[in-house]
Amino acid sequence: MLQEEARKRINQLRKDIEQHNHNYYKLSQPTITDFEFDILMGDLLALENKYPQFSDPNSPSQRVGSDISKEFQQVTHQYPMLSLANSYSETEVGEFVQRVEKFSGEVPDYVCELKLDGTSISLTYQDGELLRAVTRGDGEKGDDVTANVRTIRSVPLKLQGNYPSSFEIRGEIVMPFAVFDALNRERAMQGEPLFANPRNAASGTLKMQNSSVVASRKLDAYFYHVLGENLPEDGHFELLQLAASWGFQLSPHARKCKNSEEIVSFLAEWDTNRETLPFATDGVVIKVNSRRVQEELGFTAKSPRWAIAYKFKAERVATRLLGVAFQVGRTGAVTPVANLEPVQLGGTVVKRASLHNADIISGLDLHANDLVFVEKGGEIIPKIVGVDTTQRVPGNAPIQFISHCPECNTFLVREEGEAAWYCPNEDGCPPLIKGKIEHFIGRKAMNVDGLGSETIDLLYQQGLVRNVADLYELKKEQLVALERMGDKSADRILEGLKNTREVPFERVLFALGIRFVGETVAKKLARELKTVEQLQRADLATLTAVEEIGGKIAESILEWFSREQHLLLIDRLRAAGLRFETENMVKEGSTEKLKGLTFVVSGVFNGFSRDELKADIELHGGKNVSAISAKTSYLIAGENIGPSKMEKATQLKIPVISEEAYRELTN
Repeated sequence: MLQEEARKRINQLRKDIEQHNHNYYKLSQPTITDFEFDILMGDLLALENKYPQFSDPNSPSQRVGSDISKEFQQVTHQYPMLSLANSYSETEVGEFVQRVEKFSGEVPDYVCELKLDGTSISLTYQDGELLRAVTRGDGEKGDDVTANVRTIRSVPLKLQGNYPSSFEIRGEIVMPFAVFDALNRERAMQGEPLFANPRNAASGTLKMQNSSVVASRKLDAYFYHVLGENLPEDGHFELLQLAASWGFQLSPHARKCKNSEEIVSFLAEWDTNRETLPFATDGVVIKVNSRRVQEELGFTAKSPRWAIAYKFKAERVATRLLGVAFQVGRTGAVTPVANLEPVQLGGTVVKRASLHNADIISGLDLHANDLVFVEKGGEIIPKIVGVDTTQRVPGNAPIQFISHCPECNTFLVREEGEAAWYCPNEDGCPPLIKGKIEHFIGRKAMNVDGLGSETIDLLYQQGLVRNVADLYELKKEQLVALERMGDKSADRILEGLKNTREVPFERVLFALGIRFVGETVAKKLARELKTVEQLQRADLATLTAVEEIGGKIAESILEWFSREQHLLLIDRLRAAGLRFETENMVKEGSTEKLKGLTFVVSGVFNGFSRDELKADIELHGGKNVSAISAKTSYLIAGENIGPSKMEKATQLKIPVISEEAYRELTN
């Protein structure tokens, strides 16, 4: 066969195979047998092997996977993958609808979609071809699992129809019940541990290094959200229908609803019918349909204001309480955990359940060997919700909360207004010490590549590390002596520690693990106080003057810096090269022309994207906020701005300016 003939035959085979995949997975209407399909795939593989110059990463042959292992690369999401706020009752759903309509000033349509219980994925398409597949990760960054996702036959590698040149689509990768059951039967025959549920099986499979094994697991994918600039529809529901025409398998049974009554009807219907689905689902996602209204509603720090997850009522089972253990967390909080007779619940075998705190134990009136009722909170974490006192054996002792730390025997304390008891021995209790170190090296803190909880535990057990400053005194020979640690792993850890010298002050501050000082608080403190010395000298009034810093946070900061061992720790970390001051980096073109001014940006603009306009505001010293208030300086209005924002600006007499008027402010 000549090269040109081979190229044409390869392209035709690819086109035919993709059409057969579409018929089978999208339309459920196969036109050829599995045997005939395998013959076509065999022909394609043979030709691609013989003519590697015609290779294509999006060829359907890539769905068989490869046995070449490679570590996953971290990729920053263009649009953060935030979690959803949860609701557990129809009343809470009604309150969500009221909030949307009050804040937007409109009565929008809503879309109800089944919330599939799998693992989230974000796909990027460029010119109709799959470019990249990234896991949710921490919401800001995820793992590039493109090679594995290409093996999932319901994921289109090349699109059809009239699609945008560039966009992102999000979905859920699931393992159908039938595939899950067959996989566990096979693992049982081979003496391997069974997967607990389809969600864990799907998540674990997607992160495997061997994509040929991923291909054999027969994962499935359903899509529910399209993102990008200049998308062809304002309606979320309508945009998804277009995505279906491009080749995507949608989250099934989605419905557009006009009000709370229609939403509640959908919830009631699927609370029962979900048992008939071929895959796991744990609730319904309710979204505002209009993307314009979504933009107006905006986001909180953790979730969108325009969507909410309704969780189905949890299944309840009865089992016997065998005892209660007490665990110490990173912050020192002591959590009671019930040990149970194993029982099947929501597709998993439950042996343990959270009791949360002393008040829960007291409220349940738990006794030894009680028959207890167990549910899955939000269908995720098992919890005891009641006791069958009619089955209680007379004389069985009540369960008592402990008075001393189970790890270091320090007397526990309970602060006023808090439910949890704490071990105060933060610099001497093993779980607290190791927890602080794990927090310090975490992705959102110092992000030390190669270090994990198991290695931290080994370092602690060997006496090599007792606080985070000790990490910077580790030697390669000490690391390679650890169990399962080789030269490359040791070099990777040392390189990761070296790289922390470039981490900005705000993340170093967060990494210290000061109670109540999360990412956002650390950023605000670093921005306002600039150096760790100013933070050490700050009094209560100085701290509470910082935006969003209340008395509770301020007192925690003052208490942390009052301890001599913490000041010594900072000295050692500074000596190791870590940054304890905010760099005064002046960006090119920056001014203070907008200093003290607050802006709300809404609509579509000619010379800027919204993100570019917001960045320009900050470049000139201004501040962006999402909602109009009496403190807003200007509303910058573009085309198709929502009427609610204009109305609110008029009510509060906030100046409304155009893109051109904004340019005059900065010139």
